[in-house]
Amino acid sequence: MTEQDSSTEQPVGQAAWLDLTVDDAVSVRDFYASVVGFETSTVDMGDWQDFCLHPPNDDTPVAGVCHKRGGNKDQPGGWMPYFTVADLKASLAEVTARGGRQVTTVRNAGNDQFCVIADPSGAMCALYQKG
Repeated sequence: MTEQDSSTEQPVGQAAWLDLTVDDAVSVRDFYASVVGFETSTVDMGDWQDFCLHPPNDDTPVAGVCHKRGGNKDQPGGWMPYFTVADLKASLAEVTARGGRQVTTVRNAGNDQFCVIADPSGAMCALYQKG
């Protein structure tokens, strides 16, 4: 997940973020910039740069394109929606109780936490708790 501004409140149950984790984030960033019209900004990841996508003339990012490296090396492919929850630990308990599964460990993004899960059908998303 590309780190966002954690001062922005997201109500529980909202889609807080979209990430796309791929081997070649540069060409995929350029693809969406050309096809959709997104403007892009960079996110320094140390040894590489990931990217935020945002509408033209608006600095508010709506999605991220990430290299499949570092903490994202085991992320599933495809677009990953992040849904806000009030209590990540309690939500993860419900995931397993209701036939889903936890796919990744809980990770931090600044003061926030998130975890990729699969629902009983196998569809994946991330649960996201503001810090």
